[in-house]
Amino acid sequence: MSKTKYDVIIIGGGLAGLTSAIHLSMENYSVLLIEKNSYPKHKVCGEYVSNEVLPYLEFLGFNPFEFGAKRISEFELTTHNNKRIKAKLPLGGFGFSRYEFDFQLYKLALKTGVEVIQDTVTDAEFESDIFRIKTKSNGQFQSKIAIGAFGKRSNLDVKYQREFIKKKSPYLGVKIHVSGDFLEEKVALHNFKGGYCGVSKVENDHINLCYITNYKTFKKHKDIDTFQREVLFKNSDLKAVFQNTKPEFDKPLTISQISFETKNPVENHMIMCGDTAGMIHPLCGNGMGIAIRSSQLASLLIIDYLQEKIEKRKTFEERYAKQWRKTFSLRLKAGHTIAYLFRQDWLAPKLLVLLRIFPFLVSLIIKMTHGKLMEV
Repeated sequence: MSKTKYDVIIIGGGLAGLTSAIHLSMENYSVLLIEKNSYPKHKVCGEYVSNEVLPYLEFLGFNPFEFGAKRISEFELTTHNNKRIKAKLPLGGFGFSRYEFDFQLYKLALKTGVEVIQDTVTDAEFESDIFRIKTKSNGQFQSKIAIGAFGKRSNLDVKYQREFIKKKSPYLGVKIHVSGDFLEEKVALHNFKGGYCGVSKVENDHINLCYITNYKTFKKHKDIDTFQREVLFKNSDLKAVFQNTKPEFDKPLTISQISFETKNPVENHMIMCGDTAGMIHPLCGNGMGIAIRSSQLASLLIIDYLQEKIEKRKTFEERYAKQWRKTFSLRLKAGHTIAYLFRQDWLAPKLLVLLRIFPFLVSLIIKMTHGKLMEV
């Protein structure tokens, strides 16, 4: 590449990286996005998105329903001993695979003028008010602003000695797409001992099955199939979904070392977005919504800073960190607490009885982990 200097360099091309790239490029800033994988690519993800992001996606010129996203309005929760509760989703949402969502946003980013390279970032240094981003194959690039949108774990987390990376995380995620019968307006969350599995339809009439479990529970079994048969299938709904559908993947996708530890929204002057800034428990099903909302927060402040409406970098960074915490801290805490309670196998059925007696609590819990419609 001949060009090496940009206004903004974004490391990571998931939802947060792509939406911020499109937003900033729409404002005529030069943007380089560096993503280590090629598009399209499946990722371990629940693939349910809250409708709160739709006004912002529309602002970016993107309509997920043009690409087959499924509208979701119903919620169902079951416990490992087969108790259930149903509710309407206050805002609703949609089911859309990361394979298609990321790929279509990537194509829109190119159309908007974003430069995208497939490469691995090996180092990112900040000196004399400039970022120097080193890559494995394309040399070095410079920018005024750098956004970290590189997901749950990265070599840069190690480089920056981020607190969460020093601790081993006990969580493992598994995802597969299947085909078969499932109501497309429903998202289901099925509890089992040691974890829970989300089920919802995505484009192509495929059903996304994505579960998270702690590694301690998983390693008692010799492989994924045995674990599913001996643990997941104790939940009769999960057993029915797995046994009455046909796998669309050769084998399930897995990811380990998923961390829900607190992270800093700014690290070494880099603005962190999406999972890089903090993760909500998958039980709450809104990680994709948080990724997109965090990219809007970052983009708006970056524009103000580049237009010198915010004069000092320190002020800009402090504002982002403050806004990020104000927007997401309560959601993340609520998500962690709810997940903790439902992980207590003796408690989960009792909680469900309580929710049945007071159904308004279900709506309240969903609202605590989701936001209002985004303003644009």
